[in-house]
Amino acid sequence: MFGYVVMNRPEIKFKDYDLYRSFYCGLCRELRERYGISGQITLTYDMTFVILLLSGLYEPPTKKGTSRCIVHPVRKQPVRKNEVTEYAADMNVFLAYYKCVDDWKDEKKLSRLAYSRLLKNKDKKAETLWRKKTAVIIKHLNEISAMEKAGETDIDKISGCFGKIMEEILAWREDEWEPALRRMGFYLGKFIYLMDAYDDVEEDLEKGNYNPFAQDYIMEGFQERVRQILIMMMAETCREFEKLPIIKYADILRNILYSGVWCRFEAVSEQRKKKQEKEHV
Repeated sequence: MFGYVVMNRPEIKFKDYDLYRSFYCGLCRELRERYGISGQITLTYDMTFVILLLSGLYEPPTKKGTSRCIVHPVRKQPVRKNEVTEYAADMNVFLAYYKCVDDWKDEKKLSRLAYSRLLKNKDKKAETLWRKKTAVIIKHLNEISAMEKAGETDIDKISGCFGKIMEEILAWREDEWEPALRRMGFYLGKFIYLMDAYDDVEEDLEKGNYNPFAQDYIMEGFQERVRQILIMMMAETCREFEKLPIIKYADILRNILYSGVWCRFEAVSEQRKKKQEKEHV
């Protein structure tokens, strides 16, 4: 359910891309240091966005350095890390564990069961560090699971549950910016859930898995209807973002929010369009 909050690389300046990569590499390094290789594998672009957003808002002291890794063994890569990176690493592993558990329950994927066992003790560390926050997240994850099993057709209701999860993640501190961050996280979470459902709808129908768009997929105008729903979610997300006094990394964040999040939607839509054209030849 992650991997949609990404940048639009062709539309970003080289210096901003390098800056983004340094925070991405910083999260990768932090995951390795805190949770080992199994934790490092959970790395996501979505949490890199969270780091940039909260770092831009709160401007914590950020350490700069360089590091080599398996992916870049020859040339050292720029790395940036701060206390937000530590928080994002904890949330990343915690959510990855519960995603694996959910995949095992729903689809009985042995690979996800095995990976969840590798992460099990590691997720407890994150759960202990952020007990109040993780308790809320687990509550909403359970609600999503129950609604999916019941075949919930109200997309606003079920996507709202995931919205509350992202709301909790973005609300890093209890301060004056918490309300805007919560609203931003809520609508961004709804976008992520619905984008994931749109992406997976064909595969879910083939496998008999739950998907909130299952009944609508065959209807004429399905793609445009989903687009309009997603536009509304991102409009609210961006409205809240613009209320925040962010100057640092603002260009990167706007690239992601106004352009990057649509990359996957356009790719999936184009792929389905070509498939339909072939079927009608």
